[in-house]
Amino acid sequence: MPELPEVESARTVIERAGLHRVISDVDDTDSYVCRPHRPGEIKAVLLGRTLTAAHRRGKSMWCDTSPVAGHDDGEPGPLLGIHLGMSGKIVIADGQGNEIDGGDYWERGRAKGDYRYSRFSLTFADGGALMLVDPRRLGRVRLDPPLEALGPDAQAITPAQFRAAFGRSTAPVKARLLDQDVIAGIGNLLADQILWQAKINPARPVDELTPPETDRLLRALRRTVSAAVGGGGVHTLTVIPFRRPEAACPRCGSPMAHGTVGGRTTWWCPREQS
Repeated sequence: MPELPEVESARTVIERAGLHRVISDVDDTDSYVCRPHRPGEIKAVLLGRTLTAAHRRGKSMWCDTSPVAGHDDGEPGPLLGIHLGMSGKIVIADGQGNEIDGGDYWERGRAKGDYRYSRFSLTFADGGALMLVDPRRLGRVRLDPPLEALGPDAQAITPAQFRAAFGRSTAPVKARLLDQDVIAGIGNLLADQILWQAKINPARPVDELTPPETDRLLRALRRTVSAAVGGGGVHTLTVIPFRRPEAACPRCGSPMAHGTVGGRTTWWCPREQS
């Protein structure tokens, strides 16, 4: 599924082109994507409002909404939660052939104007629309999504928070990185890159890491997340093209090893990540 960098690119698209525009229509008819809401329920709440801010923690994204224009109570609207799922993109089109998008990079690409897989959309009174375009239909849109259980965001986690997360656990270090309640935003590809960068075996128990190794892991996390956000997604990271049979480590040339760690397919360099 899209990891932190892809979700951040979608959030940025909303921030750039989706805020402070009055919502004149909502397509929330896909009852699976919009569960537990009934068709028309999200629409009834959002009409006449605007998105006022776009937020992200880990892989979760949500927008603040304004009061309804002209209503005396002036109460802000609910949070609008948007989860990209396995293949979701946020597309904002102006109705005149121009559009921007952010989210999953789709290896096969998406032709401009292809909205066949739009699962949810907001139409703006000034023209154009914001769409969740999702071929696999695994995204999610809901009002006031639960956010309390998420751990610190991987892009913003402090050294103290990181050391606390990796202070006591017998879990494999990769499984700990993937636990969204511990650190929010790291998926399978980011974890493999972080551990390769830090030269730490993914199956190593967390409680066996020394303080210098924990610090090295945090530095690798920061470099990896920064590179993926700046480069356009996890697929741009150094080791990702070498997560395949008969590939060699791009750093030392040893054949890459693979197995299952934390329930996920994992690749590592057996020489440098011993």
